[in-house]
Amino acid sequence: MWREIQQVLRLVKLMGKQRRQRAVKTTGGLVVLLWTETKTAAQSLNCTVAAAGPWCTGIKMKAFQSVLTDLKASMFPCTWPCPEPDPEELSVFTELYGSLRLLLSFQIKIHLKYKFIHQTLQPEFRVKIKSRVAQKGERPLSLDVTCNTQPPEYVKKGCWCQGGHPVLGDRLLLSIPPRAMDQGLYGELSLQPVTLLSPCVLQYPNLATQLTHIQVLVYSPSNVPVTGPSSFFQNLPAHLGCEELSVHGLHCSSYKDLVLNGGTVYEVEQENQEEESSLPTMQQGLLLFLFLQHSDPFTSQLSDVMATEALIEHHLEDILSNNRQAVTASLQTELKKTLKAQHRRKRDQEKLRSAAKVILTSSMSIVSCSSNMDFRNACLNSMKVRDTHELSASLCESLWRVTSWKFTPRGWCYSAQMEEEAESDGPTRTEI
Repeated sequence: MWREIQQVLRLVKLMGKQRRQRAVKTTGGLVVLLWTETKTAAQSLNCTVAAAGPWCTGIKMKAFQSVLTDLKASMFPCTWPCPEPDPEELSVFTELYGSLRLLLSFQIKIHLKYKFIHQTLQPEFRVKIKSRVAQKGERPLSLDVTCNTQPPEYVKKGCWCQGGHPVLGDRLLLSIPPRAMDQGLYGELSLQPVTLLSPCVLQYPNLATQLTHIQVLVYSPSNVPVTGPSSFFQNLPAHLGCEELSVHGLHCSSYKDLVLNGGTVYEVEQENQEEESSLPTMQQGLLLFLFLQHSDPFTSQLSDVMATEALIEHHLEDILSNNRQAVTASLQTELKKTLKAQHRRKRDQEKLRSAAKVILTSSMSIVSCSSNMDFRNACLNSMKVRDTHELSASLCESLWRVTSWKFTPRGWCYSAQMEEEAESDGPTRTEI
C-alpha cells in the first residue's frame, strides 16, 4: 500500500518542482485519505490524494490523468479505479485551503484485516514551523523544525523556543556502482546532509544537556522519504569513531515517541555518574537528514525521472556500500561539528557545578558557624525552612534554578507565541 501512495506523492512533488522552476507560489496543502466502503470487499482499500492552494494552480486534471495512465502499468500494477470519497471527509481540508484543484482516487488490494468499532480517525492539521536552508546552486530546502517537547515548569511563558535550527553540511558526490549503471542509472548523484538538534536550548546557556538518540532520515531526489531497513545504517555505529564524537557508544534500536517516525535510530550510551547532579538536564535528540540529489541532462520526461528515482531507491544499499568510506567520513564530520557545542556546554557545566558547590558550602558554613541566633533565625525564616538541613536543600534548589535557567533572548529563536509570517530565507513562524 505504501508503495502506491509513495509513487503518487513522488508524482505530485515532481510536478510541483517543475512548476516552482517557473516561479509559481508554493503555498498550499496535500492530503492523503484512506477509506473503505461497507459494500466493498474487505480485501480492498480506497485511497484518495487531494491538493489545493496556489502551489498546484494550473495543473490540469486531464493532463495529470494522462501522465498517471502512462505510469500506471509500470508503477501501479495492483491498483484499480474507485468511487470518489464523501465530500464531508475533505471539508476540513477545503475550508483551510479552498476548493480542490487536484483529486486522485484509486483502490488497493490488501492482505491485512483490521476492524474499527464505532471509531472515526480524523486527519490532523497542525501548525508547523518551517525553516529554509539555503544551498549553493540549488533551491533552498524547506524543513519542518517544529519541536513537540513541552517546556519545563521553570520556563516563563514566551521564553521557550518552539522550533530548531538546521545546519547545512557539505555536499558529498557519490559514485554509481556498475550494477546500477547496467540498469540505466546515470548522471550525477550526491548526498546533502542537514543536522538538527531538538529541542533548542540556545536561550539557556547554563542549562545542561544530554544527547539521548540520533535519528537518520533519508529522502529521495523528489524529497519523498525512503523507507525500509538498511544494513548500511544498522552497521554504521561500528565504523564511526565514538571517541572523536565524544560519546560512549551508539546502539541501533527502534526508538519510540519521536518527533519524526521512520528512519534509523541510534541510542546514545550514557556515562555512569558516581553522584547524582543537582543541576537540571535537558534531553535532546539529533536529526540527521540525508537528501539524495540527482541530475541527468538526458532525463527530462516525467516518467523517466520517476523510473530513475525507483532505480536509486532499489540500488541505494549498493550505492551507500560502494561509497562507504566517503559517506562514513562525511557523517562523522557533520556529527562532530553539530556536537561541538554540546561538548562545550558539558565543560561549562563542570565549572558551574564546582562553583555551585563552593557557593553552597560557604553559605552553609556562614550560617552554621554563626553565634548570632537572630541572624540564623532570619536566614531560616527567609528561606521558609525549619533547620539547617532543610536550608541546605532549599539553597541548593534555588541556586541551580537561578543559574541553570538564566534566560538570554535570541532573535533567531521561535517564541512560544507564534505569529503568521511569510516564508523567507530566515527563520519563519508558521506554516500549515
